[in-house]
Amino acid sequence: MVLGRGARLLAGALVAACMVLVGPSAPGGAFLAGPSPVEAAEDVVPNRVMTWNICNPCGESNVHRAAEIAKYAPQVVGLQEACVRDVEGIRDHLANLHGLVYHVEYGTVLRKWGRCGGAPWRPGAFGQAVLSAAPMSDPVNVEYPDGGSEDRGYMAVTTTVGGRSVRVFNTHLAERRQETVRAGQAGVLAADVARHDRAIVLGDFNAVPDAPELSRIWALAADTDPQCHPSRTGICEPTTDWQSKFDYVFLRGIAPLEHRVRPTPYSDHHVLHTDLDMP
Repeated sequence: MVLGRGARLLAGALVAACMVLVGPSAPGGAFLAGPSPVEAAEDVVPNRVMTWNICNPCGESNVHRAAEIAKYAPQVVGLQEACVRDVEGIRDHLANLHGLVYHVEYGTVLRKWGRCGGAPWRPGAFGQAVLSAAPMSDPVNVEYPDGGSEDRGYMAVTTTVGGRSVRVFNTHLAERRQETVRAGQAGVLAADVARHDRAIVLGDFNAVPDAPELSRIWALAADTDPQCHPSRTGICEPTTDWQSKFDYVFLRGIAPLEHRVRPTPYSDHHVLHTDLDMP
Protein backbone atom coordinates (compact mmCIF):
# COMPACT_ATOMS: atom_id res chain seq x y z
CA MET A 1 0.00 0.00 0.00
CA VAL A 2 1.40 3.46 -0.95
CA LEU A 3 0.87 6.10 1.72
CA GLY A 4 -0.14 9.63 0.78
CA ARG A 5 1.92 12.64 1.82
CA GLY A 6 -0.25 13.36 4.87
CA ALA A 7 -0.01 9.77 6.06
CA ARG A 8 3.78 9.77 5.61
CA LEU A 9 4.14 12.95 7.63
CA LEU A 10 1.90 11.54 10.36
CA ALA A 11 4.05 8.41 10.43
CA GLY A 12 7.14 10.57 10.69
CA ALA A 13 5.66 12.52 13.58
CA LEU A 14 4.86 9.26 15.39
CA VAL A 15 8.45 8.08 14.85
CA ALA A 16 9.76 11.34 16.30
CA ALA A 17 7.41 11.02 19.26
CA CYS A 18 8.63 7.50 19.92
CA MET A 19 12.21 8.78 19.89
CA VAL A 20 11.29 11.22 22.63
CA LEU A 21 9.59 8.49 24.71
CA VAL A 22 12.43 6.03 24.28
CA GLY A 23 15.01 8.63 25.26
CA PRO A 24 18.54 9.52 24.26
CA SER A 25 20.40 7.38 21.76
CA ALA A 26 23.43 9.53 20.98
CA PRO A 27 26.81 8.87 22.62
CA GLY A 28 26.94 10.31 26.11
CA GLY A 29 23.17 10.30 26.42
CA ALA A 30 22.66 13.44 24.32
CA PHE A 31 19.34 13.47 22.52
CA LEU A 32 19.43 14.30 18.82
CA ALA A 33 16.14 16.04 18.21
CA GLY A 34 14.67 15.39 14.79
CA PRO A 35 13.26 18.22 12.69
CA SER A 36 9.56 18.89 12.85
CA PRO A 37 7.68 17.67 9.77
CA VAL A 38 6.15 21.14 9.35
CA GLU A 39 9.58 22.36 8.18
CA ALA A 40 9.29 20.28 5.01
CA ALA A 41 8.69 21.85 1.63
CA GLU A 42 5.34 21.11 0.04
CA ASP A 43 7.02 19.08 -2.68
CA VAL A 44 10.22 18.92 -4.68
CA VAL A 45 11.10 21.85 -6.93
CA PRO A 46 11.08 20.16 -10.36
CA ASN A 47 13.82 22.28 -11.99
CA ARG A 48 16.16 22.48 -8.96
CA VAL A 49 19.41 20.53 -8.58
CA MET A 50 21.78 20.52 -5.64
CA THR A 51 25.31 19.39 -4.82
CA TRP A 52 26.65 18.80 -1.32
CA ASN A 53 29.76 17.20 0.10
CA ILE A 54 28.27 15.92 3.35
CA CYS A 55 31.68 15.57 5.10
CA ASN A 56 32.99 12.21 6.19
CA PRO A 57 33.98 11.25 8.78
CA CYS A 58 32.28 14.08 10.64
CA GLY A 59 29.84 12.19 12.88
CA GLU A 60 26.80 14.18 11.78
CA SER A 61 23.24 12.94 12.17
CA ASN A 62 21.47 11.78 9.04
CA VAL A 63 18.30 13.30 10.50
CA HIS A 64 19.98 16.71 10.27
CA ARG A 65 21.37 16.03 6.81
CA ALA A 66 17.90 15.10 5.57
CA ALA A 67 16.44 18.25 7.12
CA GLU A 68 19.05 20.34 5.31
CA ILE A 69 18.10 18.80 1.96
CA ALA A 70 14.38 19.18 2.73
CA LYS A 71 14.84 22.96 3.19
CA TYR A 72 15.48 23.26 -0.54
CA ALA A 73 13.65 20.15 -1.81
CA PRO A 74 15.61 19.76 -5.08
CA GLN A 75 14.53 17.43 -7.84
CA VAL A 76 18.06 16.01 -7.96
CA VAL A 77 20.72 15.91 -5.23
CA GLY A 78 24.34 14.90 -5.77
CA LEU A 79 26.14 13.86 -2.58
CA GLN A 80 29.87 13.33 -2.16
CA GLU A 81 31.79 11.60 0.66
CA ALA A 82 28.71 9.45 1.03
CA CYS A 83 28.45 6.06 2.73
CA VAL A 84 25.69 3.78 1.49
CA ARG A 85 24.25 3.35 4.99
CA ASP A 86 24.16 7.13 5.51
CA VAL A 87 22.42 7.71 2.18
CA GLU A 88 19.85 5.05 3.02
CA GLY A 89 19.18 6.84 6.30
CA ILE A 90 18.93 10.24 4.60
CA ARG A 91 16.50 8.86 2.02
CA ASP A 92 14.33 7.27 4.72
CA HIS A 93 14.27 10.43 6.85
CA LEU A 94 13.34 12.54 3.83
CA ALA A 95 10.35 10.28 3.22
CA ASN A 96 9.28 9.65 6.81
CA LEU A 97 9.89 13.08 8.33
CA HIS A 98 9.38 15.34 5.34
CA GLY A 99 7.19 13.48 2.86
CA LEU A 100 9.83 13.83 0.12
CA VAL A 101 10.34 10.58 -1.77
CA TYR A 102 13.59 10.04 -3.69
CA HIS A 103 15.08 7.26 -5.79
CA VAL A 104 18.78 6.55 -5.15
CA GLU A 105 21.72 5.45 -7.28
CA TYR A 106 25.22 4.91 -5.87
CA GLY A 107 28.64 5.61 -7.28
CA THR A 108 30.73 3.97 -4.61
CA VAL A 109 34.40 3.30 -5.41
CA LEU A 110 35.84 2.35 -2.04
CA ARG A 111 35.12 0.05 0.89
CA LYS A 112 36.64 1.45 4.05
CA TRP A 113 35.85 0.72 7.67
CA GLY A 114 37.36 4.02 8.81
CA ARG A 115 35.00 5.95 6.54
CA CYS A 116 31.79 3.98 6.69
CA GLY A 117 32.01 1.51 9.57
CA GLY A 118 30.68 -2.00 9.28
CA ALA A 119 32.50 -5.19 10.17
CA PRO A 120 36.28 -5.08 9.60
CA TRP A 121 35.91 -7.86 7.03
CA ARG A 122 32.90 -6.15 5.41
CA PRO A 123 33.38 -2.37 5.55
CA GLY A 124 30.81 0.05 4.22
CA ALA A 125 30.87 1.41 0.67
CA PHE A 126 31.99 5.02 0.11
CA GLY A 127 31.83 7.47 -2.80
CA GLN A 128 29.03 9.41 -4.47
CA ALA A 129 25.25 9.12 -4.61
CA VAL A 130 22.44 10.73 -6.57
CA LEU A 131 18.95 11.16 -5.15
CA SER A 132 16.25 11.95 -7.71
CA ALA A 133 12.53 12.50 -7.30
CA ALA A 134 12.08 10.93 -10.74
CA PRO A 135 13.25 7.42 -11.67
CA MET A 136 16.79 7.09 -13.01
CA SER A 137 18.08 4.96 -15.86
CA ASP A 138 21.35 3.97 -17.53
CA PRO A 139 23.51 4.34 -14.41
CA VAL A 140 27.28 4.13 -14.76
CA ASN A 141 29.91 4.07 -12.04
CA VAL A 142 33.51 4.78 -13.08
CA GLU A 143 36.58 4.62 -10.87
CA TYR A 144 39.34 6.94 -12.07
CA PRO A 145 42.50 5.07 -13.17
CA ASP A 146 44.48 7.17 -10.70
CA GLY A 147 42.58 8.20 -7.58
CA GLY A 148 45.52 9.91 -5.93
CA SER A 149 45.71 9.43 -2.16
CA GLU A 150 42.24 7.81 -2.09
CA ASP A 151 40.13 6.00 -4.68
CA ARG A 152 37.89 8.46 -6.50
CA GLY A 153 35.43 8.27 -9.40
CA TYR A 154 32.31 9.61 -11.02
CA MET A 155 28.80 8.34 -11.60
CA ALA A 156 26.17 9.28 -14.15
CA VAL A 157 22.44 8.69 -14.54
CA THR A 158 19.69 9.79 -16.86
CA THR A 159 16.70 11.35 -15.12
CA THR A 160 14.12 14.12 -15.43
CA VAL A 161 14.73 17.73 -14.42
CA GLY A 162 12.15 20.39 -15.17
CA GLY A 163 10.21 17.91 -17.26
CA ARG A 164 13.16 17.17 -19.55
CA SER A 165 15.38 14.13 -19.77
CA VAL A 166 18.98 15.01 -18.90
CA ARG A 167 22.24 13.24 -18.15
CA VAL A 168 23.46 13.99 -14.61
CA PHE A 169 27.05 13.43 -13.49
CA ASN A 170 28.37 13.47 -9.94
CA THR A 171 32.05 13.38 -9.01
CA HIS A 172 34.65 13.98 -6.32
CA LEU A 173 38.15 14.71 -7.60
CA ALA A 174 41.40 14.00 -5.76
CA GLU A 175 42.32 15.88 -2.64
CA ARG A 176 44.19 19.17 -2.67
CA ARG A 177 47.86 19.39 -3.68
CA GLN A 178 47.30 16.65 -6.29
CA GLU A 179 46.88 18.87 -9.35
CA THR A 180 48.27 16.40 -11.88
CA VAL A 181 46.01 13.62 -10.63
CA ARG A 182 42.95 15.87 -10.81
CA ALA A 183 43.84 16.90 -14.36
CA GLY A 184 43.79 13.26 -15.43
CA GLN A 185 40.50 12.65 -13.64
CA ALA A 186 38.89 15.74 -15.20
CA GLY A 187 39.95 14.48 -18.62
CA VAL A 188 38.25 11.12 -18.06
CA LEU A 189 35.08 12.85 -16.89
CA ALA A 190 35.11 15.39 -19.72
CA ALA A 191 35.31 12.64 -22.36
CA ASP A 192 32.01 11.22 -21.09
CA VAL A 193 30.30 14.59 -20.62
CA ALA A 194 31.22 15.55 -24.21
CA ARG A 195 29.01 12.72 -25.52
CA HIS A 196 25.87 14.54 -24.35
CA ASP A 197 24.36 17.72 -25.75
CA ARG A 198 22.52 18.36 -22.47
CA ALA A 199 24.22 17.53 -19.18
CA ILE A 200 24.48 18.61 -15.54
CA VAL A 201 27.80 17.97 -13.80
CA LEU A 202 27.70 18.13 -10.00
CA GLY A 203 30.49 17.65 -7.54
CA ASP A 204 33.39 18.58 -5.34
CA PHE A 205 36.28 19.25 -7.71
CA ASN A 206 38.79 20.19 -4.99
CA ALA A 207 40.03 23.00 -7.22
CA VAL A 208 39.35 26.72 -7.58
CA PRO A 209 37.85 27.97 -10.87
CA ASP A 210 41.10 29.13 -12.45
CA ALA A 211 42.97 25.91 -11.66
CA PRO A 212 44.49 24.55 -14.90
CA GLU A 213 43.25 21.01 -14.20
CA LEU A 214 39.64 22.12 -14.74
CA SER A 215 40.25 23.48 -18.25
CA ARG A 216 38.76 20.39 -19.95
CA ILE A 217 35.51 20.83 -18.02
CA TRP A 218 35.29 24.57 -18.66
CA ALA A 219 35.73 23.89 -22.39
CA LEU A 220 32.48 21.88 -22.34
CA ALA A 221 30.26 23.56 -19.75
CA ALA A 222 29.62 26.77 -17.80
CA ASP A 223 29.18 27.27 -14.09
CA THR A 224 25.63 27.84 -12.90
CA ASP A 225 26.79 31.27 -11.68
CA PRO A 226 27.17 33.47 -14.79
CA GLN A 227 29.69 35.64 -12.91
CA CYS A 228 31.97 32.68 -12.19
CA HIS A 229 34.44 31.65 -14.88
CA PRO A 230 38.04 30.43 -15.01
CA SER A 231 39.69 33.82 -15.51
CA ARG A 232 40.98 35.76 -12.53
CA THR A 233 38.34 38.44 -13.20
CA GLY A 234 35.54 35.99 -12.44
CA ILE A 235 33.56 36.52 -9.25
CA CYS A 236 32.95 33.10 -7.70
CA GLU A 237 31.17 32.68 -4.40
CA PRO A 238 33.04 30.43 -1.92
CA THR A 239 31.49 27.04 -1.19
CA THR A 240 33.64 25.89 1.73
CA ASP A 241 34.35 26.93 5.30
CA TRP A 242 37.89 27.91 4.24
CA GLN A 243 36.45 30.38 1.69
CA SER A 244 37.36 28.52 -1.50
CA LYS A 245 35.07 27.54 -4.35
CA PHE A 246 35.47 23.79 -4.73
CA ASP A 247 31.85 22.79 -5.43
CA TYR A 248 30.23 23.23 -8.84
CA VAL A 249 27.08 22.80 -10.87
CA PHE A 250 28.41 22.78 -14.43
CA LEU A 251 25.78 23.09 -17.16
CA ARG A 252 26.07 21.92 -20.77
CA GLY A 253 23.25 22.92 -23.12
CA ILE A 254 21.19 24.23 -20.18
CA ALA A 255 20.69 27.79 -18.91
CA PRO A 256 20.57 28.71 -15.21
CA LEU A 257 17.83 30.79 -13.65
CA GLU A 258 18.96 31.36 -10.07
CA HIS A 259 21.47 29.77 -7.73
CA ARG A 260 22.15 29.90 -4.00
CA VAL A 261 25.10 28.95 -1.78
CA ARG A 262 24.12 28.25 1.80
CA PRO A 263 26.54 27.50 4.68
CA THR A 264 25.48 24.63 6.91
CA PRO A 265 26.58 23.54 10.39
CA TYR A 266 26.56 19.91 9.22
CA SER A 267 29.50 19.99 6.81
CA ASP A 268 32.64 21.94 5.95
CA HIS A 269 31.17 22.36 2.45
CA HIS A 270 28.20 24.63 1.81
CA VAL A 271 24.99 23.58 0.09
CA LEU A 272 24.88 24.73 -3.54
CA HIS A 273 21.56 24.56 -5.37
CA THR A 274 20.35 26.05 -8.61
CA ASP A 275 17.10 26.41 -10.53
CA LEU A 276 17.40 25.69 -14.24
CA ASP A 277 15.70 26.90 -17.39
CA MET A 278 14.48 23.66 -18.98
CA PRO A 279 12.29 24.74 -21.92
